[in-house]
Amino acid sequence: MVMKALQYVRVGAPPELREVPVPEPGPGQVRLKVTAAGACHSDSFVMSLPEEQYTASYPLPMTLGHEGAGVVDKLGDGATGVAVGDSVAVYGPWGCGRCLQCAQGKENYCPRAAELGITPPGLGHDGSMAEYMIVDDPRFLVPLGDLDPADNVALTDAGLTPYHAIKGSLGKLGPGSSAVVIGAGGLGHVAIQLLRSLTTATVIALDVSDDKLALARDVGAHHAFPSDPSARERIAEVIGVPAVTAVFDFVAAAPTLELGAALRGVESDQVLVGVGGGQVDVGMLLAPYDATVRAPYWGSRPELMEVLALARSGHVRVETERFSLDEAPEAYHRLHEGTLRGRAVVTP
Repeated sequence: MVMKALQYVRVGAPPELREVPVPEPGPGQVRLKVTAAGACHSDSFVMSLPEEQYTASYPLPMTLGHEGAGVVDKLGDGATGVAVGDSVAVYGPWGCGRCLQCAQGKENYCPRAAELGITPPGLGHDGSMAEYMIVDDPRFLVPLGDLDPADNVALTDAGLTPYHAIKGSLGKLGPGSSAVVIGAGGLGHVAIQLLRSLTTATVIALDVSDDKLALARDVGAHHAFPSDPSARERIAEVIGVPAVTAVFDFVAAAPTLELGAALRGVESDQVLVGVGGGQVDVGMLLAPYDATVRAPYWGSRPELMEVLALARSGHVRVETERFSLDEAPEAYHRLHEGTLRGRAVVTP
């Protein structure tokens, strides 16, 4: 049996839709019939790596897709905890399952994953941009229940990542606080909703795109300004002080990091979520006292369950554009061009 899969085949070339064998689950593994797969800027980042960096970390060809949802289709020997027909979401940052972090569900921070060669689907081995995918262990599957897979698959990253980033600053985001979201695209527009649901902070969105600023307003930002040299002054005008409580940077390129640093005050948080490759200075006399710079990564399995609970209660939703598997190359082209309103979701 063969299936269609969107694969990265040649370094520097666009991904290709190919026919490949349907995978069989090994001992302890689960095969999913994929119902939805999300396209993410992390995929674009991987595909932008030069050959020497790419080949040191990732295989070729590789089926893309680290946001995945599906129906359990077949169980390998010894796989328990799920049943054929279950609708599930895939938790992406896999770990060893045995260390202290994994025991707490924080497999995103597993210290042994790299040495053991454990990688996320679509970011080191075949992922969800296919008709079927293999999941190494049932513990990486979270029940979707009655949630629509296409509407919610992006929550496995675009929801989980900002949720984890924001949770680290929740203690500061009480009455009178302010939160700036830089980049109101796929992750940023979800971050705005989470900040409105979880905090009483004044939420300010910054972006270079008028369409994304409109999206930010639509999903609940109190204010939305162009991310340009006037942003700092405009933020000070609406909150009454020059510094903000927290900055969540979903771009993390040099200009946004510079802006975020300029917005810091005493005990502020500057949270770097994007993979734009910029750097920020830290240290005594280089920043306001007790200002914090954090670079969180993805999120834990319990946090994914919490994000899905927020979706069930209507507190968060992902703006999506749907594509068939045949249209998946166009989804990545639109992602690269920045013309998506929210997230691209492929529905095999």
